[in-house]
Amino acid sequence: MPSALPDGEPVPSDGSLPAHALAGLGSRPFGFYLHVPYCASRCGYCDFNTYTATELRSSGAVASQETYADNVVAEIRLARKVLGDTDLPVRTVFLGGGTPTLLPARDLVKMLAALREEFGLAPDAEVTTEANPESVDPAYLAELREGGYNRISFGMQSARPHVLRLLDRHHTPGRPEACVAEARAAGFEHVNLDLIYGTPGESDDDWRASLDAAIGAGPDHVSAYSLIVEEGTRLAARVKRGELPMIDDDVHADRYLIAEQALGAAGYSWYEVSNWATTPEGRCRHNELYWTGADWWGAGPGAHSHVGGVRWWNAKHPAAYAQSLAEGRTPALGREVLGDEDRRVERILLELRLVDGVPLDLLTETGRKAAAKALSDGLLAPEPYEQGRAALTLQGRLLADAVVRDLVD
Repeated sequence: MPSALPDGEPVPSDGSLPAHALAGLGSRPFGFYLHVPYCASRCGYCDFNTYTATELRSSGAVASQETYADNVVAEIRLARKVLGDTDLPVRTVFLGGGTPTLLPARDLVKMLAALREEFGLAPDAEVTTEANPESVDPAYLAELREGGYNRISFGMQSARPHVLRLLDRHHTPGRPEACVAEARAAGFEHVNLDLIYGTPGESDDDWRASLDAAIGAGPDHVSAYSLIVEEGTRLAARVKRGELPMIDDDVHADRYLIAEQALGAAGYSWYEVSNWATTPEGRCRHNELYWTGADWWGAGPGAHSHVGGVRWWNAKHPAAYAQSLAEGRTPALGREVLGDEDRRVERILLELRLVDGVPLDLLTETGRKAAAKALSDGLLAPEPYEQGRAALTLQGRLLADAVVRDLVD
């Protein structure tokens, strides 16, 4: 089941933000995340805020896919009112889910058109949608590209049928690689393949085969994430019952090293712990916006937003989300105002994962002592350190969470 929303203070019914959050608006990068919460089936490892048709019917609430794009357009218009008249061209757009491409291509184009109309797009705007390999074809991709999308991310996960079965992924092996070629033919400038490692029953050779297949397809970006067994998922229940083994950290570390070697040899460079690109232009600028604490508005059920140190989140269920907008109210259920210390800690948590690292002057005295020890232990790179930045080595990437914990003390 989808994970729970955090607690927070109430949000005004019109969605208005404190004056201090709007100060400086437009001086920071600004993006939009559009959440599409529909899936054809639920993967056993997923705890995202997504719903299958069966789950929506069983809830007894009306949440039509046919009117979903109109609801998102309504929130985009609400965003324009809340953010005022500041010139605020959108630099990045990212449609995630769920499976955005379960909707007709015209609906994805409609949502983008509303952003263009209300805010305008920056001349070099990055516009991405996630896609299930089985939910698109050449005609669909061509319609997206004509409508303004220039980046696409396909959920490949694995090239091995037995791994896909365990993950409850239903696409045909080889289909993600074919999608890369179809996206290129449609004119997409940037293409990503998502991979998952550490699935129970996956061997090192299985993982190498998945990497080889992904690299051979020729995307300019690859994301590789370790499988996390989230509470409340079918996968977690199977592990708890002893049907499947829990993969230990050493296996995850070995798989990461295999990925770094294979991707590096093929011309991909890491720029965030789980992300590699062939060129700086191929990096996902929308995710960089998150990692560097810029501003974004998240539209859709359960979507999170951040503007000027204020973070808020929407109602999770599509029916509750739609009802709020129909009644002229914000769909936001709660928010938090981040203090200076909160923002400092978040910068360390997020920026340390990037290739350029985090400024040492953000650290407390205790944190700087921890950084000096991490340097001597080979977890931080010497050259950036001498230039005043804490940047992870390859060994540091394997222990990134531990390094972060030490540095934020």
